[in-house]
Amino acid sequence: MRGVKKANLPSKTCACCGRPFSWRKKWARCWDEVRYCSTRCQGQRSPLKHNEQ
Repeated sequence: MRGVKKANLPSKTCACCGRPFSWRKKWARCWDEVRYCSTRCQGQRSPLKHNEQ
């Protein structure tokens, strides 16, 4: 992402709150796996149900 202007950074929509968020340097190696805009949204996500049949 070196040399890319801030206006041209890729963005995604948060799976929890629905707000758009832009690429950050700390997500450079895992951008494809990022789903939430913040740790707060990640903590508020719906819990997985393991015992459902």
